[in-house]
Amino acid sequence: MVKGVIFDFDGLILDTETHQYLLLQEIFSEYGCELPIERWQQEIGTHSGFSPFQYLSENIHQKIDPPILQKQFKEKFNKKLVGEQARDGVEEYLQEAKELKLKIGLASSSNYKWVSTHLDNLNILHYFDCIKTSDDVEKVKPDPALYLETAKELGLLAEECLVFEDSANGALAAKEANMKCIIVPNQVTHTMNFCSVAHRMNSMSEMALKEVIAYINN
Repeated sequence: MVKGVIFDFDGLILDTETHQYLLLQEIFSEYGCELPIERWQQEIGTHSGFSPFQYLSENIHQKIDPPILQKQFKEKFNKKLVGEQARDGVEEYLQEAKELKLKIGLASSSNYKWVSTHLDNLNILHYFDCIKTSDDVEKVKPDPALYLETAKELGLLAEECLVFEDSANGALAAKEANMKCIIVPNQVTHTMNFCSVAHRMNSMSEMALKEVIAYINN
């Protein structure tokens, strides 16, 4: 029986991931290079220490300064996100979860400042009963710690939680936490190889939350 829903953040609630990849490709193309989507997908939903600009430096025949490029990228990326809206169906799911008296959590491999700032900008921060980020665990996704810690703070068993994810690393973390997982991929993650999940949707607007939960409970 589903008693709580737990959402990922980047790429699921706010599609930062598509903006991020397209901007990286824009910068790479200036140097006649490309960041393969398959390589970048390995970094989505986790932190491995991979530096795209170090990767660029290693694959071109000219000298660049990765820290300077990183700074320029960060400035452009933040500007891209100004005024962005949540993905379709997100706020409707949050409202419906409240109406259904479900507990609502968020588990993100990003840090709390990043997540809370954007949730506040989207005016949806108040919906969440619990937010767990990279600040709260030693290992981020695909390790299950973030999901287990979120369930614990919500006062729920793992099997009582339904997770919404967009990445393979996130789906694996949910599976390892023994939670049911719904995949809602974005433009950058839709070609990923996902582990076995309960259901897949292109958008949360495809199906009402109560219908998803009825499907899971049955």
